[in-house]
Amino acid sequence: MKKFYDFKNFKGDLTGGLVAGVVALPLALAFGVQSGMGAAAGLYGAIAVGIFAALFGGTDTQASGPTGPMTVVAAALVATALELNGSLENAMGVILLTFLLGGLIQIIFGLLNIAGYVRYFPYPVISGFMSGVGLIIIILQLFPLVGLSSPKSTISVIQELPRMFTEGNGYALALGILTVIIYYVFPKITKAIPSALVALVVASLVGYFLQWDVPVIGEIPSGLPSLQTDTFFPVAPEAYVIIAEYAVILAVLGSIDSLLTSVIADNMTKTKHNSNRELIGQGIGNILAAIIGGIPGAGATKGTVVNINAGGRTRLSGALHGVFLLTVLLGLGTLAAHIPLAVLAGLLIPIGFKIIDFKGFKHLRAVPRADAVVLLIVLLITTFGSLIHAVVIGVALASLLFMKKSSDLARKGMDVGPVSDFDGAKPWQDETEFYEKYKDKVIIKHLYGPFFFGFTSYFKDEIKNLGKDVEALIIRMDRVPYIDQSGLYALEDAILVLRTQDIEVIFAGLQEQPLNQLQSINMIPDLVPAQDVFPKIDGAFIYLKSKLE
Repeated sequence: MKKFYDFKNFKGDLTGGLVAGVVALPLALAFGVQSGMGAAAGLYGAIAVGIFAALFGGTDTQASGPTGPMTVVAAALVATALELNGSLENAMGVILLTFLLGGLIQIIFGLLNIAGYVRYFPYPVISGFMSGVGLIIIILQLFPLVGLSSPKSTISVIQELPRMFTEGNGYALALGILTVIIYYVFPKITKAIPSALVALVVASLVGYFLQWDVPVIGEIPSGLPSLQTDTFFPVAPEAYVIIAEYAVILAVLGSIDSLLTSVIADNMTKTKHNSNRELIGQGIGNILAAIIGGIPGAGATKGTVVNINAGGRTRLSGALHGVFLLTVLLGLGTLAAHIPLAVLAGLLIPIGFKIIDFKGFKHLRAVPRADAVVLLIVLLITTFGSLIHAVVIGVALASLLFMKKSSDLARKGMDVGPVSDFDGAKPWQDETEFYEKYKDKVIIKHLYGPFFFGFTSYFKDEIKNLGKDVEALIIRMDRVPYIDQSGLYALEDAILVLRTQDIEVIFAGLQEQPLNQLQSINMIPDLVPAQDVFPKIDGAFIYLKSKLE
C-alpha cells in the first residue's frame, strides 16, 4: 500500500485540502457569477478541475480550480456566444464545447511536450496580458458592486459609468465596501482563517439580518451536477471559428497559469513537477468540468500555497480540496443562494488588483523601450479589445522588435551570435589557472549573444543545477551586447534563488546596455553589490582569491 500512498502524509494532506477548499469556495462562487454562467458553474468547475487535475496532474501539491484569467476568457466567450445564440440556454452548446476542446488541446500539449515551449512567452506579453485581465475583473465588478447588472464589455462599462451614480443601490455598495475592508484587514488580526471566507460570511450575514434589498446569487441546484453532453451538438457552422479561437486561448492561458503555479510549488516544497503530465491532468479536469456544466480552471496559486503551508504534500491534498467543495455543494447550496452579488464583487476586486503586474509598471521607464511598448499594447488590447488578438499581436511584435534590435546591433559591429548555450563548460584561456585551483568552490558561466526571452527558461534551468559546495558564481557577460526585460527578470529570479543558498553572484565584463539595465531596476546594487561587479574577469579573480584563501 505504501507504494501507492504513504499514510504518514495523510494528516497534512487532509488539513491542506480542507484549507485550500475553504479558500476556493468564495472564489469559485464569485468566478462562476462573473463568467455569466452562474455561481453553480463556478462550483462545478472547481470540483471537477480540483479533483481530477490533482489526480492526473504532474504537481503533487497543486490545488486547481477557476482562476481570474481563465474566468475572464470564459466570460468573453459567454458574451460572444450570447450574441450569436440569443440566450444562455441556446448558447450552452457553443460554450461547453469550447471548454471541452480547450481541455483536449491541453492534453495534446502534454503529449507533444508543448509545455517546454509555453515557457518561452516574452515577459512583456505575459505581464501586459495578466494586467489586462486584472483590469477587466475590476472594471466588470463596478456595476455589481452597486447592485446593478454589469454590461458585457469594459468599453460598455465606461460608457455607462454615469448610471452607477443615478441607479446604484446604496445598501449593495455598503456590503461591497465592507467585504473589501474585511478582506484586507482581517489578515492583520489572524491568518488562521482565510479572509475571503470571513468577508463572504460576515458581509452576507449583515445583509441578511438587516434585510437589505440587494441582488443575491439566487437558487443553486442541489445534488450532484447532471451531465451536459446532450447540449454539445448540434452547433451552428458559424460558431466553429469562435469555438476554435477561444479553445486555443483557454488551453494556452490555462497551461501558462498552471505551470507558473507549479514552479511556485516546486520552490516551496523543493520538488520538481512534471510539466507534460500537469497539462494532461489540467486538460482532463477541464473536459470533465465542461461535461457537467462547469467553467474551466487552472492551477490556483493562492490555493496551492495555503495547501502547502497547511501540510499538503501529495496529490491527495488537491483532490480533497475538490471533494470538500463537492460536500459544500451537496449540503450548503441553499445557504449560498442568499449571498449578495455585491459581496462577490467585493471579493473579486482585490483579486483583480493582485493579478495586475505592478512590478512591470514600476519598471516601464527603466526597461528597454521595445519591451515597454509591447507591454502597453498588449495591456490595452487585452482590456479593451480581444484577448486572443492581444497574445498573438504581443508575441509577434516582441519577436519582430527583437529581430530589429539584433539587426541594429549587427550593423554597429557588435557580436550577436546565437544564444543557444553558455558557450560550453570549459574555461576560457584567461580562466584556466583560477579554474584549476578553485573549480570546486567557484563556477564560471559564459553568456553569449543577446540575453532575451527565448533564452530565459534555459538559463533558469542551468542555474538550478549548480553543485552543493559552490560558494560563488561568476556570470561572465563580455559577449552579451543586449538584455531585454525577460532576461532582466530571469537574472533577478536566479540571483534570489542563489542568495537563499548563500552563493555569491559576481558579474564580469558587463557591456554598457546590460549594465545600465541592471542599474535602472536597482538589481545593482540592491541584489548584487557594486563590489561584486567587475569590468574585467581579472578583478573578479583577485577579489575571490582574497576571500577563499
